[in-house]
Amino acid sequence: MLDIRFVRENPDIVRKNMENKFQHHKLPLVDEVIELDAEYRKTLQEAETLRADRNRLSKQIGMLMGQGKKEEAEEVKKQVGAAADRLAELEKLEGEYEEKIRSIMMRIPNIIDPSVPIGKDDSENVEVQRYGEPVVPDFEIPYHTDIMESFDGIDLDSARRVAGNGFYYLMGDIARIHSSVISYARDFMIERGFTYCVPPFMIRSDVVTGVMSFEEMGAMMYKIEGEDLYLIGTSEHSMIGRYIDTILPEAKLPQTLTSYSPCFRKEKGAHGIEERGVYRIHQFEKQEMIVICKPEDSAMWFDKLWQNTVDLFRSLDIPVRTLECCSGDLADLKVKSVDVEAWSPRQQKYFEVGSCSNLGEAQARRLKIRVNGENGKKYLPHTLNNTVVAPPRMLIAFLENNMNEDGSIRIPEALRPYMGCDIIKKK
Repeated sequence: MLDIRFVRENPDIVRKNMENKFQHHKLPLVDEVIELDAEYRKTLQEAETLRADRNRLSKQIGMLMGQGKKEEAEEVKKQVGAAADRLAELEKLEGEYEEKIRSIMMRIPNIIDPSVPIGKDDSENVEVQRYGEPVVPDFEIPYHTDIMESFDGIDLDSARRVAGNGFYYLMGDIARIHSSVISYARDFMIERGFTYCVPPFMIRSDVVTGVMSFEEMGAMMYKIEGEDLYLIGTSEHSMIGRYIDTILPEAKLPQTLTSYSPCFRKEKGAHGIEERGVYRIHQFEKQEMIVICKPEDSAMWFDKLWQNTVDLFRSLDIPVRTLECCSGDLADLKVKSVDVEAWSPRQQKYFEVGSCSNLGEAQARRLKIRVNGENGKKYLPHTLNNTVVAPPRMLIAFLENNMNEDGSIRIPEALRPYMGCDIIKKK
């Protein structure tokens, strides 16, 4: 969420940013919120004048009463009473204007970084770099669920009967790989200086609206009926929410955390949820990383975060590439984003396995997260997040890239301490 003063002083920049994000339908919001802000400030000024007059008249009443001028004091009291009625009206208007302005401001997209390529959707994202050599073996790689089934490692039919499409049972060696990858990712991030955390898996609505746009909220979040609680779509939500309405000492920045959680997503409107497989599902587990830092350090941390994911996948012998997300593919709160995609030998193309985002001060402003600077001046920090690993998508890349011709799966050296073996074989 932008600062209303920025919108007031830079309306053309805000409009151009909307155009760059191909959100032309939001252009009228700029004039609307500026007009509301002008009315709000006018109301506020009148209210402040009335409060000052009330204080002055109250002192005058005391003086008149002390001088025995009761009738004159009563006349002044009538003025105070009339002003009080108007002040009550103005205070009500203040609240209404504040709510309307906040509602509009939460729909105005964050200003994207100048380095972000302009494009309408994810088809116009720009490849940045490849890491590792993509290999296409001279034997056929089966569909990922066929690989899992060859190890008696997945049961989609039972999951469908129990919970519907978009769920799964993982079993045996496949479930062990899943858990091993999560544990390895946890330790990988701890070794890089991040503090491990297991957060709440449900959050209140004020946290939801603080960490994401309304569009994302409607498409992703599951609400608990009858309670002000939502299941998290990613642990970033509750991890950033941990700092809601807090003031951090500058000496405690950066906050660098890595978190484990299950994730729950509606995937509303998503194509492929009915398809056989576990690429797009309603429930999965993830290791996440978040950073809260000084504004001047956020670009440096952004590069560190996506590099962590690249390094982890390469340590498991999985080729990856990074993609710079174009303007039209950025959610409203994001300043800049890079996707990490893993190589699929079966499809002979890359697919998304993680996304790294810099949200600037948008989440901090919404959640009222502030930093007490060394000079005593408070400011808003920047927040960033990135996926470490998110099985089962990561499992797809892992199985395809480590499969042998006989159908067995090679366990990369980094994962062997967690699996206790260097290969798993079909049942």
